[in-house]
Amino acid sequence: MKIKNIEYIVIHCSATKRTQDIGAAVINQWHRDRNWSGIGYQFVIRRDGRIEVGRPIDKVGAHAYGVNRVSWGICMVGGIDYKGEPVDNFTDEQYTALRGVVTVLKAFAPDAEVLGHRDLSPDLDGDGVVEKHEWLKSCPCFDVVSWWNSLKKRE
Repeated sequence: MKIKNIEYIVIHCSATKRTQDIGAAVINQWHRDRNWSGIGYQFVIRRDGRIEVGRPIDKVGAHAYGVNRVSWGICMVGGIDYKGEPVDNFTDEQYTALRGVVTVLKAFAPDAEVLGHRDLSPDLDGDGVVEKHEWLKSCPCFDVVSWWNSLKKRE
């Protein structure tokens, strides 16, 4: 079954330290505290690789301004160091789970582009590439496009 109108699978991070193993329930509360209708991501991947469901995939998310109606959001728990700086501190289990979730979602929306939240920042200098100095935020703190492309090359 192909789901129409999904253009992006957007990877996020929770902007938490590696010692904070939160899940969908905590993120749901954070989003409700912001007066949202609930968790904005379709999936949350915990530190041990467990996948928790957030919003159903047939419901519009609230995770990436401007593309929520045409995207699904996946949140990896982690993404900052003990000083609060962006860092790729995700576990092997999380990357394995992420690969699985993205692979399944791509079966439903094969043309969807896999990217990081930061990749949706505006291309301020108009060169066709969103570079580090243009990122509105560092989320998810790793290069999603390169990660996904490297997996596709192995297949």
